[in-house]
Amino acid sequence: MAPDFRYEDDLPRAAGRFVAGVDEVGRGPLAGPVCAAAVVLDRDRPPPRVDDSKALTAKARVALFDDICAGALAISYASASAREIDALNIRQATHLAMRRAVAGLALAPTHILVDGNDPPPGLPCAATAIVKGDSLSLSIAAASIVAKVLRDRMMTRLAAFHPEYEFDRHAGYATQRHLAALRAHGPCRHHRMTFSPLRQTTLSI
Repeated sequence: MAPDFRYEDDLPRAAGRFVAGVDEVGRGPLAGPVCAAAVVLDRDRPPPRVDDSKALTAKARVALFDDICAGALAISYASASAREIDALNIRQATHLAMRRAVAGLALAPTHILVDGNDPPPGLPCAATAIVKGDSLSLSIAAASIVAKVLRDRMMTRLAAFHPEYEFDRHAGYATQRHLAALRAHGPCRHHRMTFSPLRQTTLSI
């Protein structure tokens, strides 16, 4: 079943006026930021064929990203860097990226739907966490697509500065190619030094 507006529609009238879907991408990689997007969709003009970003091809995600940007009432995107992840831990850094994304919305949301088990503290309005929300809520699914497309673009830009790691091929995840590059070159400043196996290394960044 594709995501729809069932959770948005279940909210009280005032709370459901401007619902922001929030999702993140990049919790698991060894390098790069964790990124979050917040999207307030126009309920009268929902983007077509939206699904959880993980269920879509890269080409389909980009096409839907364009549709979402063209029709959404408000979109915001934010990140927490590898250094912030190391300083805070990945859960707290993810919450930080989500709060930043919500704070950047040009339209104040009346309720927030967040993918996962718990909404980040410090949001400006009431929020509901939905497990696997990116496959259930259209607003969260749209946010998952925006976050994924923009993080992939960030990692492609990083690859231009650090071609030895091929960030554009694996987006910082622990693929065999990435691990081989780490063995050959050691980590750079965009690697998460608190993540295994990087926290075992004595190499300077």
